[in-house]
Order: sequence, then C-alpha cells, then structure tokens
Amino acid sequence: MATLFLFDLDGTLAAVPAGRRAFVKAFAELAGVPDADRGIHFAGRTDMALFREAIRARGLDLTPEEVAPVYLRHLAEEVAKDPGRVYPGVPELLAALSAWPGVYLALGTGNLEAGARLKLAPHGLNHYFPVGGFGSDAEERAELIRVGIARARAYYGVAFDRVVVVGDTPLDVDCGKANGAVTVAVAQSRYSVAALREAGADLTLPDLADLDRTLAALRPWVA
Repeated sequence: MATLFLFDLDGTLAAVPAGRRAFVKAFAELAGVPDADRGIHFAGRTDMALFREAIRARGLDLTPEEVAPVYLRHLAEEVAKDPGRVYPGVPELLAALSAWPGVYLALGTGNLEAGARLKLAPHGLNHYFPVGGFGSDAEERAELIRVGIARARAYYGVAFDRVVVVGDTPLDVDCGKANGAVTVAVAQSRYSVAALREAGADLTLPDLADLDRTLAALRPWVA
C-alpha cells in the first residue's frame, strides 16, 4: 500500500504572518493602496486568487502576474524579520511519516512555490517536501492538488493506492474530495472541529501536538 500525504502549509504546518504583511506591502508599492487586505478572506485561498480579488476590489490596473514577484520580494524580507512558528508536533509528525514504509510526502498549498519555500526554510521543513502542487500551478485549489498528485507520482515513481489531503479549512476538504482523496482536517487555526466535520472531512483532529494520537488516527489510512 503506497499512500501520498499532501500537506497544506498555512494553518496546518505553520503560522507565518509575514505572508499577509508582504501582501499589504506589495499593493502599497505597486498601487499606493495601504490596506489591500481589508475585506479579503485569506483562509484556504491561493495567492494568485487573492491577488486577483484585491485587484478587482480596488479597481486596479494590475495583473496577478505583476503582483507576484513584488509580493515574493517583500515576503523574503518579512520572513527574515519574523519567520512565524511551526505548530506543535509538526516536525515530529513529518519525521515519523517519512519513516513509515509506503508513505510519501508532498505539499498541496495555495502559496506560490517560491513563497512556500521561503516560509518553510527557516523551520527546516523543505526537505520533507521535494515536490507538491502550488498556487503558482493553478488558482483553484482542486486543480493544484491534481497537479501535486501527478508531480509526486512522477517524482517518486509510484502509483499511489491512496492520497490523503491534510489541511485546516473547508476548502482543503473540498479540494481533496474533488480529487478522490481522503481528507484530514486539523482544527488548530481558524475553523473548529465541528465546522470541519460539517464540511465533510473524513478525519478531524484538534491539532497535531500529540504525536501518538495523530499517528494512531492516521494509521488506518496507510494500512
């Protein structure tokens, strides 16, 4: 049995407020807009979709492709100032999963790939995720998960028997189900266990802090 775990980043692996600060600074630099994040719901969204929404909401003469490199430049600066934090239990979980026979890891995140790497680098987590699906691959999460699965299959040379999408929002649940994946939702960020269960997650966890509890809950999906 070969199982691919696709992990979301923000709200699942780590909390990195540098992303929102970089978003605001990019629009301030490009368009003189000081509060481009106002009224925008970030959770579970892709970077390119967020750029597009801010552009549309403010009526700006910009494209997401023009915003992206400026955002990444500011993101690098902001991460250097404050890298944020990895959620308790995450490093231990990734180490344990990567040691399990038949388990493979990849990212499935709305971050631009370069942004995801910037966010994970200070915490030493990039090596767990040699490939993935990213917001730079598609604006819609279901499509980037599809790309991530295909990319992982090619990289690892494995035809996975099961794919498990791990995230923290109903959008993560939706995009996993759209790709026929098992969905694991972690209620350590914006959404409660009840809300994630209502969204249809196959498994909900309050957090990832207790390694034994997390591995016991995941074990049926890799047996």
